[in-house]
Amino acid sequence: MEKSKVFLSDPQVLFREGIHFILSGEDDFEVIGETTNNEDAYTHITANPPNIAVLSMHNGKYDGPEITCRIKRSLPSVAIILIMEKANNDLLFSAIKSGASACLTKNSDPEYLLDIIRVVSQGSQPILESLLIPEIASRILIEFEDMSLLSKQLDDLLATLAPQESKILNSIASGNTIEQIATELDMTEENIRRNLRLILNKLVANDQSRTLFEAAQRNMPVMMQNLARSQAATGDYITREEFNEFKESLMERLKSLIGELT
Repeated sequence: MEKSKVFLSDPQVLFREGIHFILSGEDDFEVIGETTNNEDAYTHITANPPNIAVLSMHNGKYDGPEITCRIKRSLPSVAIILIMEKANNDLLFSAIKSGASACLTKNSDPEYLLDIIRVVSQGSQPILESLLIPEIASRILIEFEDMSLLSKQLDDLLATLAPQESKILNSIASGNTIEQIATELDMTEENIRRNLRLILNKLVANDQSRTLFEAAQRNMPVMMQNLARSQAATGDYITREEFNEFKESLMERLKSLIGELT
């Protein structure tokens, strides 16, 4: 069994040792390093990427959201679990926007923390135990409404592309690489790249496009994936179907598109 590599960063030695001890008793985890502050953690993580980084929300030069953003920009596959002393609404919201996979308080039960690390290692949806706080859910739902409008505007804009260009974008949205797209559409990789450049030129030449894509890129992180788990102030849950529809219509599409074209 291949072990999930874990990196730890927290100023409290006993806390780090506690997590290390718990993980050392599991066959599917391996702690590959630890440090006392997030600045050093960033250096270690970029040099030897783990699968999961368990980081303190307040620890040195970089706070939780900032260290998460920095890591995600260069190593998007690294899952981040942020640990805070106590729940803080603003920090939780920032953690969601930055791309954290989980955000827990330090007084969480050790077995619960282990369960969360295991869930995150399996690539499950992000977990923020305080997302049921009405103020947090309401703020996320407001962003959801804004992004739904953005999705329609982008759909209208992308509809102006040629059929072949749309096929390429749809293939990108499915997560395919240039090589896979070339095979799927029976085109050479060079033709795919040339079409991508043409598509990019069309989009960036449009002021509306530039504004929309910049807005999407700012709001695209894992924040939106948490909508499936969020509760509105009214107590209504966003359904899995609503989440998937939204995700498919905008999030994955834009995430893949921007990653390929920039």
